[in-house]
Amino acid sequence: MTVVLEPDDVWAYLVERNLAAGTGTVREVGDGNMNRVFLAIPDDPAVPSVAVKQAPPWIQKLGPSSPMSPERALIEARALRTFAEYAPKQTPDVLDVDEERFAFTMEDLSDLTVLRTALNRGAAIGTTSAEVGELVGRVTFATSVAGAEPRERADLLARSVNPLLAEVTLQYLLGDPFVEAEHNSNHPSLDGAVRNLREDPAVRTELATLRAAFGSSAQALVHGDLHSGSVMVGVRNGEPVVRVIDPEFAMVGPIGLDLGLYLANVVIAAVRSRNTDHLASIEGLWDAFCAAWRDGWPDRVDPLLDDGWLLRHLRNVWHDSLGFAAVEMVRRVAGYSHASDLETLPDPGPASAVVLGLGHRLLVDRGVCGGEGGRPDPRALAHLVSTMWERS
Repeated sequence: MTVVLEPDDVWAYLVERNLAAGTGTVREVGDGNMNRVFLAIPDDPAVPSVAVKQAPPWIQKLGPSSPMSPERALIEARALRTFAEYAPKQTPDVLDVDEERFAFTMEDLSDLTVLRTALNRGAAIGTTSAEVGELVGRVTFATSVAGAEPRERADLLARSVNPLLAEVTLQYLLGDPFVEAEHNSNHPSLDGAVRNLREDPAVRTELATLRAAFGSSAQALVHGDLHSGSVMVGVRNGEPVVRVIDPEFAMVGPIGLDLGLYLANVVIAAVRSRNTDHLASIEGLWDAFCAAWRDGWPDRVDPLLDDGWLLRHLRNVWHDSLGFAAVEMVRRVAGYSHASDLETLPDPGPASAVVLGLGHRLLVDRGVCGGEGGRPDPRALAHLVSTMWERS
């Protein structure tokens, strides 16, 4: 039975694990949806604070009536350590992992801001998308058939099995938004458009293709839930800082999942603000991802993977990314978990209609933006978004 930490327990817990000394204060932070997160602040200002994250054996937001394996905390900690091995610049430091209590201790990120929150407040996106693209590129190359020896890949697959949270993705991203489901909701003005999408046989075929890819395409280690709420941004020592957090959905799966989820949320932020700079950053995301793969390419473990394979592989990843971006757009306006980017607008209807329309269009015609035989074209995607909001 997992001992669930409370704020009054955390300082003694850290002292017990030689992660703190003296005295300090603890407060609970985080959104509280899945896990508990505590910030421990030493009384000595010269000593850095740390964060403790624990996964209770249930979904934190819903309580013991909704059981969920606490193993997700260990999956998250292992994923962060793998990310740190290949992309340390964008990954928070994990200081300790407690396998008995399904908890881990990491660097304090409270000086940073969640990317979605920052964009909602009108912040520029800057180089954040390129930083995310670099992380996805470095991690996926290193854990792919190009970057990892077969035995390493087999071990990674065994360590990264994540069936419970994979089921969550299948249901809430790749399932429920496309059917009548209990927890779905949408703006009343979208009733007709949502119905048309759900009744479109081309949408159903593309959805089936993405579900199959999610279940069978073990391309590389992916974050699994890489949206704008999983990225922290800020400034330290005068330099911009990006940290990717919360990989509890991590698994060996299709690379396009991570790129697509992030891409969709950048598009949603752009639709909210009509900010073309956000859209322009999609090209930076893709270019940084490709650059990371090309940087690793000369040292690939399988010399029979030739340059032609790499070109085809990158095109297919872009094609997959557009598909996963499309289902994320649909989820954020017609599923269970909506985007605050849209919901906090005075009238979410018009912007939500643009996002839903984009999701529908990309699902049935990803080729409009290249990939799978055509050259990936992030600028075409940015142009499509701009055209659709100008018509709205």
